Formats: sequence, C-alpha cells, structure tokens
Amino acid sequence: MANKTILQAINEALDQTMENDENIIVYGEDVGYEGGVFRTTAGLQQKYGEERVFDTPIAEAAIVGSAVGMAVNGLKPVVEMQFSGFSLPAYNQIVTHVARFRNRSRGKYHLPMVIRMPYGGGVKALEHHSESLETLYAHIPGLKLVIPSTPYDAKGLMIAAINDPDPVVFMEPKRIYRAFKQEVPDEMYEVPIGKARVVKKGNDITIIAWGALVREVEKALEITPEVDAEVIDLRTISPIDYETIINSVKKTGRVLIVHEAVKSFGPGAEIISIINEKAFLYLEAAPRRLTGFDITVPLPKGEPYFIIEPKQIANEVKNIMAFKA
Repeated sequence: MANKTILQAINEALDQTMENDENIIVYGEDVGYEGGVFRTTAGLQQKYGEERVFDTPIAEAAIVGSAVGMAVNGLKPVVEMQFSGFSLPAYNQIVTHVARFRNRSRGKYHLPMVIRMPYGGGVKALEHHSESLETLYAHIPGLKLVIPSTPYDAKGLMIAAINDPDPVVFMEPKRIYRAFKQEVPDEMYEVPIGKARVVKKGNDITIIAWGALVREVEKALEITPEVDAEVIDLRTISPIDYETIINSVKKTGRVLIVHEAVKSFGPGAEIISIINEKAFLYLEAAPRRLTGFDITVPLPKGEPYFIIEPKQIANEVKNIMAFKA
C-alpha cells in the first residue's frame, strides 16, 4: 500500500483493469501520447500500445458515438472528455444513445462504458473548462454519475465503473487531482456505486458534499470546533444514497448541502426535496444549500468570488445552528 494522489489512483485503476481485461480501451483528446492534459493516462499508451490507448480528433460527439458501437460489440471503452464543459457536443450521443440503449433493446444490449471528464473550477482556467454539470447527467435516466473526493475512492469507484455493465459518467475534481495523498491498496478493489461515505459522525448538523468541496467542508469544521457535524461524501450523484442521508438528518435535525454547481435546479434542491418528504418532522431548522451562483463560471480574475471557501461554509453552519423555532 502506497500513498497516492487522486490522479495517480485513477491512473492505477485504468492500468490494472486494462492489464486484467484486454477488451478495455482508453481514448480521447491527447490521452495517448501526452497522457492527457493532466497526465491522468500517462504511460498507458507506452504499455498497451496505440490500438488500446489512442488520441482522437477534437470531436466529442464522435468519441462518444464510436464508444456506443464498441460497447455493443463487446469492448469496454473508457473515453475522456478533456473538460466537462467540452462534453456538451457529445450530449446528444449521451442522452439519445448511451443512456437509452439498454431500454431501447429491452435489455438485449448493455453499454459497459465509462465517460471520464475533469470538472469544476479553482484552477484559473479558460471558458468551458470549469463547469460543474452534475445536474445535466444525473437528470438522465440510464446513466450513473460518480464523483470521487479521495484517492482511495477514486481508484475503487473507477474500477467499479469499468466493471459496471451499464454506462457511467465519471467526473473527476481536477482542483484536487494532486492536492493531497492517501494510502491506496496496491491490489484491485471496488467502492460500490450508489453508496455514500460518512466522513465524520456527529449529532448537531448533517453536511453533504462531494468532489473537491468535501475537503473544504473539513477545513470549515476546523474553524467551528464547537459544532459536532456529521459529514457525508455523496460519492455518487446518481443513484443517490438517500438512506444514509435520511438516517443522518433524522439524528441531527439540521442539514446543509454544499456543491459547486449552480444553485437553480441543482442536486441540492433534489436532496432537500427528499429530506422534506422523508424527514420533515425531524427537522429543527430549514434545510439550506450553499452553491455556485447562477452565472457562467467566471474567468480567472473573477473565479475566487465564485468558488466556495471554508469561511463561507462555516458561516452557513453557524447560521443554521443559531436558528431557533
């Protein structure tokens, strides 16, 4: 067992699954020779050759569309959208074919494929590089949507996604690709898709986050030591582990959802709706959400005003805790 970053953990997951199954292929823009913009696929082409790891034209619709045909015919494609904002040209393929193929064929055909995409802001990138598009993909029946926040989960969820018989959208929080290291088992293992992780147990308030913002929540709690918070890393946006959420809210009576995606119609609204349906009588304060603004992600000079910081989370927690019915 060695200490690895999220980037290294994903690379290892791809490497080990490819070694174990010759039907797995990896491709996308610059993923071959260069090893990807962030070097997530570094070394794979050298090890497995250009037939299994290769570069493509700048044509996201063709990347995903070709993966549909490959998956139907027995391959297991893992394709990369260079940034989540670049996935929109492929959205037609993802919604009309990838998500529907099993239903369309009445279960005759499955699409064992993974669509990887670095997502989120915080790296001072250009336009279309910093979006958090969870809602666009979680809203579509037939897709699973996974977002890891730690190296351990990144490897286990990637292996689970590759082994899944149905399509998985795998969003990678690029802001924390190299931010920290964690012990990751050398052997292959799976983290179950659809199961949240309780990062920290507590009794005062439930805080739900995923991706890069799990770390920001943990930092916020360092400056609010008086609050005994329970922190849930959702890990999977679709399907959501509502059981873990509801059990926690019933215990704490207060809840805050933190996500980088814009506020309106975001995952936070859906989670609050279910909490109101399943745990309304347990609530001691109105459920709150701290999210990105309903604007296009700003360019580098304006980005710090968009990105959620620990102080903001801490203030929101204090406000919820101060509420008295």
